Amino acid sequence: MRKERGRRPKKKVCSFCVDKIELVDFKEVIRLRRFVSERGKMLPRRVSGNCAKHQRQLTTAIKQARIMALLPFTLE
Repeated sequence: MRKERGRRPKKKVCSFCVDKIELVDFKEVIRLRRFVSERGKMLPRRVSGNCAKHQRQLTTAIKQARIMALLPFTLE
């Protein structure tokens, strides 16, 4: 499968900016779970499509949720 010339993939938009969320909260486990892979790893910015500001907030929120036992460290 070859890429077509002159065609670019669609630009991903930050879901937090679309929903106008200023601060990512660690208690919103359902929203955070979308940004964690099935192995328990955080998705990088290029995969998730988040902006840099919200990706930084997201990583700290996921880490806080893991410490508070709202999210598992690994999914086995």
